[in-house]
Amino acid sequence: MGKQDYYETLGVRRDASQDDIKKSYRQLARKYHPDLNKGSKEAEEHFKEINEAYRVLSDPQKKAEYDQVGHAAFTPEDFAGYKTPGYDDLFRDFGLGDIFDVFSGRRESARSRAGADLRYDISISLTDAFYGIKNTVEVPHDYECMTCHGTGGQPGFMRDCPTCRGTGELRRVQQSGGQQVMTIAPCPDCGGRGKIIGKPCETCQGRGMIRKTRRIEVSIPRGVRDGQFLRIAGEGEPGMKQGPPGDLYAVVHVTEHPSFERHGVDLQSRTNIGLRTALLGGEMTVPTLTGTALLTIPPGTQSHTLFRLRGQGMPYMGSDRRGDLLVKVVVTIPKNLTKVQKEMVDGAFSGLT
Repeated sequence: MGKQDYYETLGVRRDASQDDIKKSYRQLARKYHPDLNKGSKEAEEHFKEINEAYRVLSDPQKKAEYDQVGHAAFTPEDFAGYKTPGYDDLFRDFGLGDIFDVFSGRRESARSRAGADLRYDISISLTDAFYGIKNTVEVPHDYECMTCHGTGGQPGFMRDCPTCRGTGELRRVQQSGGQQVMTIAPCPDCGGRGKIIGKPCETCQGRGMIRKTRRIEVSIPRGVRDGQFLRIAGEGEPGMKQGPPGDLYAVVHVTEHPSFERHGVDLQSRTNIGLRTALLGGEMTVPTLTGTALLTIPPGTQSHTLFRLRGQGMPYMGSDRRGDLLVKVVVTIPKNLTKVQKEMVDGAFSGLT
């Protein structure tokens, strides 16, 4: 099943203004944010789709590329490193973050964090791309250390940060235009956690994470293109503090075939014919990706002529339709003719230029 149109995801018209796009995004983000829909996989998935659509449509250059070629304009690199924003972070982008911080009393240490997205490159043959294939991959993941629960400190050796006194925040009050303005920032010494590691955890060596390898089955659809990426939801890095996991982006690389070149959904091959067949015409069997097909050569065929065999190319993704096979015929001119053969050719072509 293909991706939903970004405009449909945000519920806006294709000629919507940037203000309309931003307004719709904020409304949907409020509704589906994981912090407000704990445990709802459906809301989590929808929120990721909303964010991906907004990242494209809110950028004039990306929006123009999407309007021209759709989802094919983007690769995993365009979304690499993306993490689901916390509820506070989401509205800070619109100038409302400080208000939410003051009234919610949230600290950096208390926020859940989404896991990072991962990329995995998969190489398959052209035949596998034609039929589709299931590929099991081994992907390393970082999991929260069960000994220290992600703190990085040996249990019993964590103490309050002396700089922020365990709050994880530094607050400053400044005078501005006759009014007092309070700014709140994460403590630089403890990174907003409010705790200092007295002794590193022996299990994770102070990282707070343990690396494990996980086997994941990736279903590659028939007709997949070279360089296309497939999103496997929820198979990225685990989230922190019950945050949602990231996604895995499998990038498919289709290796070159010895007999066929791929051009979109069309294939191209090359075959040789003799001079007699080129002059008089005939029929010949040519290989296809799934077997053979009959090719009719009309009389007087010139070398390097392309013949189109309908429906013998690659399948369209999500469809039973197929592209075509273009067969380039190359006329083979014999070398080192015998004296008798030369006389026969001379007689046959007598009077022709």
